Parts: sequence; C-alpha cells; structure tokens
Amino acid sequence: MSDSALRALAAQAEGFGRSATGGLHGPIYFVSSLADDGPGSLRDACRKKEPLWIVFEVSGTIQLGSYLNVSSYKTIDGRGQRIKLTGKGLRLKECEHVIICNLEFEGGRGPDVDGIQIKPNSKHIWIDRCSLRDYDDGLIDITRQSTNITISRCHFAQHDKTMLIGADPTHVGDRCIRVTIHHCFFDGTRQRHP
Repeated sequence: MSDSALRALAAQAEGFGRSATGGLHGPIYFVSSLADDGPGSLRDACRKKEPLWIVFEVSGTIQLGSYLNVSSYKTIDGRGQRIKLTGKGLRLKECEHVIICNLEFEGGRGPDVDGIQIKPNSKHIWIDRCSLRDYDDGLIDITRQSTNITISRCHFAQHDKTMLIGADPTHVGDRCIRVTIHHCFFDGTRQRHP
C-alpha cells in the first residue's frame, strides 16, 4: 500500500473524533517484532514523542506484560496484517490525536485491565474496525474528561462490562465527554452498552 493510500485513512473519521489526525504528519514506523518491548516493537513505537504512522510487517499475537501507553499523534494501523494484543491493553493517558484501526484485543488479565483505557484528559481519538473480547474489566473505558472520540465499526463479543463512558456521576468534568459510537456490533455482551 502506498504512503498516500495509508494516510487517506485519517480523512475517513466521522463523529466527534473526526478531527483525529493520528500520525498523519509523521514518518512511517514499521513494527517488525511481536516482542512486548525492544527495537521494532509496538511498545517502542508508541513511546516515541514524535508523530508516527505505525504499520506492521508481521502478523501474530503480542503478549503485553503491562499496559502499553500510547503517546500523542500516533496512528496504529493494523490493516494488511492480523495483530492480536493479549495480556493487557492500550492506555491512552493525557494524549491527543490517536487513531487505532484493525487490531484484535483478547484475554486481558488483572484488576482494572481494559482492552483500551482512555483517561484522563485525552481527546481527538478514533478507534475503528477493532475486535475486542474477554478482558477482566472493560473492553473500552472512556473517563475523566476524555472527549471528542469516535468508536466505529468495532466488534465487541462475549463480555460482561463492555464499555464505560464516564465513571462517576459526581465527577463534573465527565459532563463534557463527547463520544460517537456507530456501526458497532455487540455480540453476546451483557452490560455497559452505549
């Protein structure tokens, strides 16, 4: 896929997260390792401070030993490969302009372990065409003044606490949360639906 075809994805966002640019203005980073950390790993790419468009040269499962913190101005683009994250999930903490697409999340273990955790004060986020199932807590949690977020075309399956949007009715900062959820499939999920 050409560079321009990759980056055309950013123009397709809809809803409150439509202004998410991700790593549109940065170089392409090629994930060449399924290791949890080290050169060529997804964790190595996500911790870098500069904008990056992250793509995968490999397919397979990445076993995360701890939350993978995603910094601002990143696109994690799983198109063309099959990438599954397991063990822990992604944490978007005080970051902005993040795009996550075409990833699988399954089998997150531990207290308060979510597939994707968005808190606090994160904004301009787009999560598209991801598959999430079987985490010990939620699949996607959006709390603590995180806003301007779109969740689109995702598959949520066989799970109890599916999605949390705003954690505490007394937390006045959560009143500003703006989230669009569209064309998602909730398959055998039990509670915390939008």
